[in-house]
Amino acid sequence: NSSLYYATPIDLYQIHWPSGAFNSEIVPIAETMDALNHLKEQGKIRAIGVSNFSRSQLEEAAQYGRIDSLQPPYSLFWRQVEKDAMPYCVENNISILAYSPLAQGLLTGKFGPNHKFDPKDNRKDNKLFQGENFTRAQQALEKLRPIAQQHQCSLAQLALAWLIAQPQTQAIAGARYPEQAQDNAKAADVQLSEAELQQIDAIGRTVTDHLDDNPVMWSW
Repeated sequence: NSSLYYATPIDLYQIHWPSGAFNSEIVPIAETMDALNHLKEQGKIRAIGVSNFSRSQLEEAAQYGRIDSLQPPYSLFWRQVEKDAMPYCVENNISILAYSPLAQGLLTGKFGPNHKFDPKDNRKDNKLFQGENFTRAQQALEKLRPIAQQHQCSLAQLALAWLIAQPQTQAIAGARYPEQAQDNAKAADVQLSEAELQQIDAIGRTVTDHLDDNPVMWSW
């Protein structure tokens, strides 16, 4: 029944990439926001979000309506959002919905130094899985293991616990099986002290300090 369908609004409707990304058609943000505001006024959506926007793009969109969330790539090993959009999000009470919070599985520790990806797997193009970045990530994981052991949690749970302790931040953690979803949810029970958060932060920076400011995580 279509009337029932439209009676239930979409909780969050997001612009997935800024207009013009990857040679897409350029549409003025004012035009896009006008359409989204209209959907909100009609009660078809409850909130407007953006994804993969820089601070300047976020500020421009916010000129035309309330932005409730930013969805950036964000993890212990990928932290460009901290230098760009996060302060604006904190100031304006915009939720940060971190995607790839486990750096496409790298932070689980299950990919060893000699791992080879299927040619169709986009992780083969992930900068963190390449060259010295991957070597540094392996070294950082070894330093994280004892902290995870102290908390009797997995590396993935430790990385998620650190992430959701950051300002305004929630994690979108993928799962292929129910058990993975349950394990990810247990990260909320991992209580890290301020000293541990700083220690984990420092370990993560041994990877991120060597990355450039390009917010795209893949070599496309």
